[in-house]
Amino acid sequence: MAANSRGRAPGSPRARILVVGGGYVGLYTALRLQKKLKPELREGSLEIVVVTPDPYMTYQPFLPEAAAGSISPRHVVVPLRRVLDGCKVVVGEAQSIDHAKRTATVTTLATEEEGTGAVEISYDELVLAPGSISRTLPVPGLADYGIGFKTVEEAIGLRNHVIEQMDIASSTRDPAIRDAALTFVFVGGGYAGVEALGELEDMARYASRYYHNVKPDDMKWILVEASDRILPEVGEEMGRYTVRELRRRNIDVRLETRLESCQDRVAVLDDGSRFPTRTVVWTAGVKPHPVLAATDLPRNERGRLKCTAKLALDDTTHAWAAGDAAAVPDLTADEPGKECAPNAQHAVRQAKVLADNIVASLRGRPLTDYAHKYAGSVASLGLHKGVAHVYGRKLKGYPAWFMHRVYHLSRVPTFNRKARVLAEWTLAGLFKREIVSLGSLEHPRAEFELAAGGERPKESS
Repeated sequence: MAANSRGRAPGSPRARILVVGGGYVGLYTALRLQKKLKPELREGSLEIVVVTPDPYMTYQPFLPEAAAGSISPRHVVVPLRRVLDGCKVVVGEAQSIDHAKRTATVTTLATEEEGTGAVEISYDELVLAPGSISRTLPVPGLADYGIGFKTVEEAIGLRNHVIEQMDIASSTRDPAIRDAALTFVFVGGGYAGVEALGELEDMARYASRYYHNVKPDDMKWILVEASDRILPEVGEEMGRYTVRELRRRNIDVRLETRLESCQDRVAVLDDGSRFPTRTVVWTAGVKPHPVLAATDLPRNERGRLKCTAKLALDDTTHAWAAGDAAAVPDLTADEPGKECAPNAQHAVRQAKVLADNIVASLRGRPLTDYAHKYAGSVASLGLHKGVAHVYGRKLKGYPAWFMHRVYHLSRVPTFNRKARVLAEWTLAGLFKREIVSLGSLEHPRAEFELAAGGERPKESS
């Protein structure tokens, strides 16, 4: 490998590319780097280190189907160690980054056990792609009773929770408890909220046929959205169609409405409505990962990293970013100053350009700009139901649902996962849905602790 910009000569300590984050950008960037830099990795003049809080990448568009039981949870995630066999994967959290010194402070699973504090990892090239976290508001009761929907654990926990509420409603003799158990409030009308609501309502409607005293009409499903429309990515017309489709399924869609409180298991909306409920799902947006604020790197007013079209940080050398964490100029937009939307479609494509530009930088070649015209969006509203706005064409119902599946099957990483997901979809078409709740997985030691003389943990549901 040619000496990099920090002047390493043959025989000197090997160069290190540090990738912070194991999501879309982290996985795809590291995957392409290990392919493009195979000679350097083989001869030992370079190493790629990936720091990630989880040893897997979650394909988030499949979370609603995992929650509905259409896909097994283990097929929604991609094991990083298997895929990135040419990289060193460190399971841990980046706490801060001092780019002036080219060091990242990282806590791992072992640092607390060792009692030695965080470790410092030096690097030559930095790829900062920690993604985003849920954006919450100071809503009373939200921290106590709210449920998120960004991780596979949250998706499966929500599925178990919904089925458990149906079990509670079926067995209680208290009408107030029954009513609260069968009321499900979703806050946020973006992809996560609408798809999760659509899939889970579909699943619960199917499951109700196996309950002697729970009918679909007994359940209340409420979608709360602060703006005047939902699914803005699919366009205004398809957004209005989605509202009509959800309301046709007796889902209460409340636009220009906010959640004011969910204390004491009562959802209070700013239009004066009150709903006793045991389920409040919060999907009202995301915000940049906190590690971005613990760096000396340039950020914009919304806290995202300022990037050039080459995916390098503004006025900064040897630092790169893409995805949710990065404010990347959209070269295909008509209006000046517009940025690429922080979605999976851009993240996957940006990762390819980012990796190629790092390789070009190391080898002294010119860099290329990232430019991708947004192709459109697809969204699932449950089994055989969906909306799509792709390349100017608008689809709804079964064709949109089918396009949703085909598109995401083509995008999920690795042939292994594609084959397994396709096999599960095929089998799901031949057999009935699974309606099993495995809520005990959240407390796997509960039975043993009880047998050993302890107390059963209190259920959060």
